[in-house]
Amino acid sequence: MALTAVIVLATAAGLIGARLTGRADGKPRRLPAAGSWLLVVTALIYVNQVLFTVYIVRVHHGDTSFIAGDLPTGWFALAKDNPVISTIAQHFPWPELLAPTLLRVQAFLELPFTIFAFLTVCRWYGPGLYHRAARLAWPAAVAWTVTFCLIEWALRTPYTVQDIVIRLASMIVVPFTVRKTETPKEEQPVDLLVFAASAGALSYLVLVVYDTALLYNLGHVAAQLPGAAVAAAVLVIARVLAKVRTAKRPGPAIDSITTSFRWLILLFFVPALPIRYGLSFGSRLAEIAALAAGLAVGAAAATLGLREAFGRTSGNRAVWGGQIAGALIVGAAAGWGALKAVPSGYPETRLLAGVAVAVLVTSLACGALDWVQRRRESPISHSTL
Repeated sequence: MALTAVIVLATAAGLIGARLTGRADGKPRRLPAAGSWLLVVTALIYVNQVLFTVYIVRVHHGDTSFIAGDLPTGWFALAKDNPVISTIAQHFPWPELLAPTLLRVQAFLELPFTIFAFLTVCRWYGPGLYHRAARLAWPAAVAWTVTFCLIEWALRTPYTVQDIVIRLASMIVVPFTVRKTETPKEEQPVDLLVFAASAGALSYLVLVVYDTALLYNLGHVAAQLPGAAVAAAVLVIARVLAKVRTAKRPGPAIDSITTSFRWLILLFFVPALPIRYGLSFGSRLAEIAALAAGLAVGAAAATLGLREAFGRTSGNRAVWGGQIAGALIVGAAAGWGALKAVPSGYPETRLLAGVAVAVLVTSLACGALDWVQRRRESPISHSTL
């Protein structure tokens, strides 16, 4: 019931808050951008994993059974035999002081890791979206922290109360930091395919960090390294293309889907984590609430995006609306097929595959619609030829 309530309230806060956000206030920002913070937090997460392994090796003789029984399966695949970690463990003084590396440090770092990952994606889409998303940092931090705390309480350990207190502290620190971060200034047309490649690659890397570090599975790094290397290469190439390519003025169909997708990212920010846990962790009621919330966010994004794009489009809006709806249906069907085709694993992995295919197919379908429209509007007709 508590998670269901969080899903409903977070969705309402996202829908209302997104409409109230406006342009940036023009005040100078002194802290690094969201992407830089993401790199720093990720580095701290892995440093904590190394120190945690040292703590387990030296203090508990490599045995995690004292805590593993309180958590689901899939945790604590340690890299105890790694020669570098073994050397550090052998020479580390006062390993007893590393006890907070078990759950406590992660409790503080998990919120900034997820928030700054989301804001980095927003920054890539453009300053307009980033400015508005940054203004939702407080409700997002509250909704995400309450969700994390509910999961903590459901999976109670001897450290749960400490973790909740630490998460509340992180909830206060992160939004203040977000409001002080450097923001982009120049608004340019977004290349949807380049953005999708960037966001997809980053999402994959986030899942790698989730598996290898946030679940204390440093022993999985070797297996995850090839996929992570490919994702990192794709990310670098996509960001270089985003810098050097000048996106063309989009046609009506691409403009419609790009604007709708911008609204979708913004509206999804606050309820994102509650919806995710409602689908995979909550009761049947929470699952229904999460599905309804996802549909509500999608419908609102499509409505707001199409209305905004249609204001810039001439011609029969009903026809355009029908064609774009058809493109969305085709993309959604392709995404559903991709989601079902991915073998069972982390829910986020399957969802990532589905979303990536849906965005790709929808973008190609909208590009085809614009190409047909340009052919029809061409001054040289087939009869003239």
